[in-house]
Amino acid sequence: MHNWFECKVSYEKVLENGMQKKVTEPYLVDALSFTEAEARIIEEIKPYISGEFTITDIKRAKLSELFFNDNGDRFFKAKVMFITLDEKSGTEKKTAAQMLAQASTLKEALKVVEKGMEGTLADYAIASLSETAIMDVFPYSEDEKKKVILV
Repeated sequence: MHNWFECKVSYEKVLENGMQKKVTEPYLVDALSFTEAEARIIEEIKPYISGEFTITDIKRAKLSELFFNDNGDRFFKAKVMFITLDEKSGTEKKTAAQMLAQASTLKEALKVVEKGMEGTLADYAIASLSETAIMDVFPYSEDEKKKVILV
């Protein structure tokens, strides 16, 4: 089970026209605690940012699954509703789960989520799919990135 933390990093970014602008960008790290999440994001982000940076916010991200795709350059959040039948009352019960898919477009993100959910025995419906501001995801190891290959 992964504990994902969304960490916001604030730093001076050099724009394409040479101007500097202060930006705050969110990143996702896999960690056991808030303290470890802070230490991991500092280590992961150091090679990419020249100059000073600060961690402005760390919050727990309630994600049940992440689907990685080498072709993707953005991250999309999917709200998946698992549909179960309540045996006592005979009614349908829907349970929401948040997932993250790496893709280039919204259409590709839908394919990535569907491909990742292929082996699921439970009935489900994708209730929503939207692009996030997350810049990158840092799991404990690169081996943990589940490769979703599009057909």
